Amino acid sequence: VQLVESGGGLVQAGGSLRLSCEASGFDFAEYGIGWFRQAPGKGREGVGCITLNDGATHEADSVKGRFTISRDAAKNMVYLQMNNLKPEDTAVYYCTATVNRVVAGFLLTLRFKEDTKMKADDYDYWGQGTQVTVST
Repeated sequence: VQLVESGGGLVQAGGSLRLSCEASGFDFAEYGIGWFRQAPGKGREGVGCITLNDGATHEADSVKGRFTISRDAAKNMVYLQMNNLKPEDTAVYYCTATVNRVVAGFLLTLRFKEDTKMKADDYDYWGQGTQVTVST
C-alpha cells in the first residue's frame, strides 16, 4: 500500500487549497481513506474520512462546512478540498488508509454517538504528509 499526498503549501487566511492523495497497491473499493492533521506541539486530529466503495464521507466538526472529501475511483485518487482556511488549520496533513469496514463502522457509530472521534490507530497505512500553512 502506498499513499502519496500533494497540494500543500502556504496560503492566506480565507484562501483555499486542495490536497490530493494518490493511492496504490490495494483494491480501491475495499479500503477507506482518512485525513489526519498534526499541528506543532499537538496530537493527531482526524479531519475526515471516506469509504472508497460508495463515497460516504465524514468531516470533523472543526472543519465542517469548509472542508470536503471526495474520491475519483477511476484515478485511485482522494481529495481534501479546503476552503476558508484559518491559521488554526496550519498543520501537516496525512492521507491514511484502512479496510473499508472500519470506516463504514465509524460512520455507523456516528449515527448514534455524534461526538465519536476518528482514531489514528484505526488506520494502518500513512502517507508522508504534506505541510499546510495558513498566514494571517
